[in-house]
Amino acid sequence: MVALQINEIQAARERLSAVRREVSRVYIGEPGAIDTMLIALLARGHVLLEGVPGIAKTTLVKAFAIGLGCSVRRVQFTPDLLPADITGTYVLNPKDGTFSLRPGPIFTNVLLADEINRAPAKTQSALLEAMQEHQATIEGDRFALPDPFFVLATQNPIDLEGTYPLPEAQIDRFLVRVQMDYPSARDEVAMLRAHGVATPPSEAVLVAGEVLALQSVAARVHVEEDLMDYAVSLARFTRESSKVTLGASPRASLGLLRAAKAKALLEGRAFATPDDIRAMAIPVLAHRLVLVPELESDPRARAQLVDEALARVGYRRTARG
Repeated sequence: MVALQINEIQAARERLSAVRREVSRVYIGEPGAIDTMLIALLARGHVLLEGVPGIAKTTLVKAFAIGLGCSVRRVQFTPDLLPADITGTYVLNPKDGTFSLRPGPIFTNVLLADEINRAPAKTQSALLEAMQEHQATIEGDRFALPDPFFVLATQNPIDLEGTYPLPEAQIDRFLVRVQMDYPSARDEVAMLRAHGVATPPSEAVLVAGEVLALQSVAARVHVEEDLMDYAVSLARFTRESSKVTLGASPRASLGLLRAAKAKALLEGRAFATPDDIRAMAIPVLAHRLVLVPELESDPRARAQLVDEALARVGYRRTARG
């Protein structure tokens, strides 16, 4: 792997900062959510935003998607949504009696999946294939999706009426979960002040080719073997805990490493550090855990378990001769 040059790191950081500024013009709230989404983008992962209605989840994902300068499609998930509503279907041409493909909204660079946990299982399985394989199967035929392909999904808490927990296999395909809470009093006042004032529409800062180039730069961020051991040790801690019935998968360990590399690039470094691993541990690991029944209803229990792993699993640098 070719080592990163300083000018590559600086150029990438400038482009990412431009996206952050553009999104912040429209979205008033915790800036950490934007950074986590940028990290997922760089790491070629998908994002799950969770929070109660009315806290600007959709506003955030729309502004973020537009700023990337990629093709964007939005799907409002409902209980009657069918797989063909996402993937598309073959339609009959009455003039010549032939069938032609009418592609669905999944054939895009950025898919905004609103209220993803309101859709039935068959529709979720169609989305799962796209998220993992970057392809869609229509009437037995497989079609590759555009590159990059990035899912930004919003989810309401599962105790709200008409919502259903996503299957574990699909949860595992989301690189990070962004937990969005009510805004601070200061941010909420800023929202009220901005309400009714015409905000300039979001503008594209990047193009699809630049997104792919940034992802390539992030993949080349240097990671020591010790950090790989550290990421695996954190994941194994969750698997061996008596508080879980299903711990973090090997996919989670890989995701944690990729997210740490992306965070390093976001901060202008060509190498990842243990602090990058620690910073991304909760966004990458917590949502994948299935807890024992007595803890499953506690919304803080997953993050607390990851905090416990961080406190009890130490980073050890291996001596080299």
